[in-house]
This record gives sequence, C-alpha cells and structure tokens, in this order.
Amino acid sequence: MQSKETSGTILVIGALGQIGSDLVVELRRRYGPDRVIAADIRPQPAHYQGQYLQLDALDLPAQLEVIRAHHITTIYNLAAILSARGEQDPLNAWRINMDGLLVTLEAMRITGINRLFWPSSIAVFGPGSPKLHTPQDSVMDPSTVYGISKLAGERWCAYYHEKYGVDVRSLRYPGLISYRAKPGGGTTDYAVDIFHHALRQDPYTCFLREDTLLPMMYMPDAIRATIDLMEADPASIRVRSSYNLAGMSFTPGEIFAEIRKLVPGLQTSFAPDFRQAIADSWPGSIDDSAARTDWGWEPSYDLAAMVADMLAQLEANQSFVVPAMGPGSSN
Repeated sequence: MQSKETSGTILVIGALGQIGSDLVVELRRRYGPDRVIAADIRPQPAHYQGQYLQLDALDLPAQLEVIRAHHITTIYNLAAILSARGEQDPLNAWRINMDGLLVTLEAMRITGINRLFWPSSIAVFGPGSPKLHTPQDSVMDPSTVYGISKLAGERWCAYYHEKYGVDVRSLRYPGLISYRAKPGGGTTDYAVDIFHHALRQDPYTCFLREDTLLPMMYMPDAIRATIDLMEADPASIRVRSSYNLAGMSFTPGEIFAEIRKLVPGLQTSFAPDFRQAIADSWPGSIDDSAARTDWGWEPSYDLAAMVADMLAQLEANQSFVVPAMGPGSSN
C-alpha cells in the first residue's frame, strides 16, 4: 500500500546541492511545479526555473515563516557539508549538519507538520563495522565529522519520531553519481569527475587507490528510492533512524575500465590523498534487505548501464563531444 502525496506543498532545503538538483526536477514532474518549493542558502541562480526561496537551514524563525506562509506539509532537508570538505573544517561541518537537522525537527514539532526526509550516509559505519554486506544494525564507529554528524542525526530522527510523532524517513546513501551536479566535496566524487575528464579527453588522476571497493548508486535510482520511501505506507516503515540502501559496488579500476569500453582514449593514474583513509573506513558493500522487505526497494542500474547512461546524458546536456563509442551493455 502506498501513501501518496495528495495535498499541501513540498519544501526542499539544500535544493542546489547534488541530490537536490535531481530531486526537485522529479518531485515537480510527479506532483506538479506549483507544489514544490526549492530553497537554498545561495541566491536564486539566473538560469533556475520554478518557485525558489533563499533560506538559511540554521534559521528557525525563517523556516517557521516559510512553513506557515506556503502551507508546507512535507520537507526534504538535504543541507549538509560532505565528508572530505567536512574534515577541512570539522566544527563548521558539525554545525551545518547537526543544527540544520535540529532546526527543521523543531520547526515541524512547533507547526505540527509531519513528514520529513533527511539523508544519512554509509559514513555512519567505521573501521569496526563489517566491510562486506554491512547489515542494517551493526557496529557504527564513524571516523569523520560527517559520519559522526549523520549517526547523531539518525538518533535525533528516531527521538523526534518516538517523542513527538514526526513521520521522519531516511536513507543511508552510498556514493552518488549524477550528471546534473558537479562534484561537491565527497570522498566518492572521483566517480563523477572521471566522466567529465573522459568526455574532454583529459587525463585523470584519482585520489583513491585503484582497488578501493565502495558502495555506489546512480542518481536516478537514489531519487526513486527517496520518493518511494516517502510514498510508502507509514505502517510499513519499521526503521526510523535510517535505512541501508545499496545499488552497486565497484573500485576506481573497475569503473575506469568500463568507461574505456566507450571512451577508449581515457588515461588514468592514481595518487591517493587524505580521502583514502576515509574510504578505507567505509564498507565495501551494503546489506539493504530491510529496505527491500519493508517498502520494496530494488535498484535498476548496474555498472555498465550507469556508465552508458551517464556518458549519453553528459553529451546531450553539456555539449561534450564523445569519441566513437563501442558496444555497451545494460541490465
């Protein structure tokens, strides 16, 4: 049974980020452009279309004003400082990631609006977590401020659900790959940046080892998972901290080899930096059986299908010239 979005207005905070850039487009397609308000701390970009508000995720009075003025019934709060950028300024990352969530939870408690999506991450796991098929309930000993803030945020989400009845829903995203948004300071961003280099035929130096196995997901699958979770019957949602979510796992060497099937001239090298230690603390694959059982999650893209679509979308949308392409495969 699905619980569809049938009334009210949806607010997306952090709408100009990696997830928000794709999520707003799909929400407007599904529910109509008049029902989705994009908000971000940055001024509205000149090219941006649709309803937009400049909003600081840390400003409680401003969030309350927006909720009341626009009859908001659902919030997607995506504002965050990602893993690699967070390590460069840990206190600021904690402030943005933690206080930004608490402000929205409080705004929902005060106004009585009920449904919230907040993204967690595989960064909640750490060196003590199982490296392969990491289960839903496991040791969580994150080694980055990003992971620490996400783990704390999960507990706040569960607390507000139990104490105040907030219908909060969350996913532990793996590394995300999108053709709409540029890399945003994450440890898995090599898997986005490599495509831009490939299509420009520029050599690429990867900041992770060739054999670094990490869980990843193509953005269309991540957006579908997010909306499917939000549309699911509340009675089916058993996890109020955050659900494990899996798409595919691969290494830099494997994705580079797959891209070379379509862009034969791609040249790569490897020079691991501080992000290698972050990646080494994360799982190599994720057990998402709870999401599959509770609300029917199943990914659509494997590595080959993702690579082929990513190259095609970038060529079509950013006017790149791609060399003659050989045969690809899809699932």
